[in-house]
Amino acid sequence: MTGWGGVIAAYGHRLPVTSDTPIITLGEGNTPLIPAPHLSALVEREVLLKFEGANPTGSFKDRGMTVAVSKAVEEGAAAVACASTGNTSASAAAYAARAGIGCVVVLPAGKVALGKLAQAVRHGARIVTVSGSFDDALAITIALSRRHGVALVNSINPYRIAGQQSVAWEVADALGRAPAVHALPVGNAGNITATWLGYRAVGLAPAMWGFQAAGAAPIVEGHPVARPETIATAIRIGNPASWQGAVAARDESGGRITAVSDEQILAAYDLLATREGLLVEPASAAGVAGVLANRSVLPDGVVVCTLTGHGLKDPDTAIAGMGIPEPVAATPEAVAEVLGW
Repeated sequence: MTGWGGVIAAYGHRLPVTSDTPIITLGEGNTPLIPAPHLSALVEREVLLKFEGANPTGSFKDRGMTVAVSKAVEEGAAAVACASTGNTSASAAAYAARAGIGCVVVLPAGKVALGKLAQAVRHGARIVTVSGSFDDALAITIALSRRHGVALVNSINPYRIAGQQSVAWEVADALGRAPAVHALPVGNAGNITATWLGYRAVGLAPAMWGFQAAGAAPIVEGHPVARPETIATAIRIGNPASWQGAVAARDESGGRITAVSDEQILAAYDLLATREGLLVEPASAAGVAGVLANRSVLPDGVVVCTLTGHGLKDPDTAIAGMGIPEPVAATPEAVAEVLGW
């Protein structure tokens, strides 16, 4: 591979791989850190957006999946398995396809955005939907993985967490230091856990700010949520697998984990699209919504927000309420009339 070779090629010296590990990569990582002038003006701090939608399958999950699948192949697994609200399934299916092994995906019925489901289907995963929540799907997948010797690639897999640390290393490399705050959505909580561990590994300590959706905020409420609900499907999780890691990231960094409403998430989602030119999936906007809601207590210095997934993951939300205009005559005059020109 020419140029950027992926997360393992760039950071293998910090990852649990050896010369015997077959590298399964799609060139993940090296995502842009984009200045956000409108957001910066609103919060009176320099805001930079780490756009993880630029990863091969359109989300941050690829960073951990390259390591998890590479290690699964090294250990002789014939297949990988995951429970998912969408992005993990898309990533697992793509990397399994690249590795030439099978992939099993267990999804909560009716809870996965269409763009993500389409990816898993086209990459050839065997998909089972269950009448239950993500937490139900994960418990089933864990049990079946142990029983059938399949490699589980959810974020409880330590190789996933190891690879996801790379986002912190890229930010640190770009800035030459830590940001004052690194903000991101919190669902299953692997991402905030991994990002904090990544900073710690290179001796840095930004304040980690995590944001859950108000209808799916078990860490904020202090107990699991039996029926989580939010427009942000990627963080619609009631009992995060990496709960303790998220709490450690918050406490050790002097950060915070709070909740934002769906209305705040959608407002940030619209702002990113219309003012910063970035189409993200709704969950990605939770970190930005949280920074906006907590702007009065931002410390001085650079703020980095992880935008976890591309907006084309969830096309239904992208066009909801927008309406498709009725066709007019194919003449300049008819189009000008509609435009009021």
